[in-house]
Amino acid sequence: MFLMLITVMGMIYLTQGTKATSYDYQLNELDTEIAELTAEKEDLAVEKARLTSIAAANDSAVAAAMPTASVSGYVGE
Repeated sequence: MFLMLITVMGMIYLTQGTKATSYDYQLNELDTEIAELTAEKEDLAVEKARLTSIAAANDSAVAAAMPTASVSGYVGE
């Protein structure tokens, strides 16, 4: 009877250790996913700022008043 109790307690102990390892693995996966999504969010914020800047420049009165550029040639050395 005592041996059976020790065996059952050992099995419970091993099961708990396996569950903890499984949770740790899942936590690491979630941390990796969070890091990837944070990087993607930062990239999208930069892209948004770039596109907003281009749109603001195209809609500005200063840009509208500028003459179009033409090729004027190069200065020879």
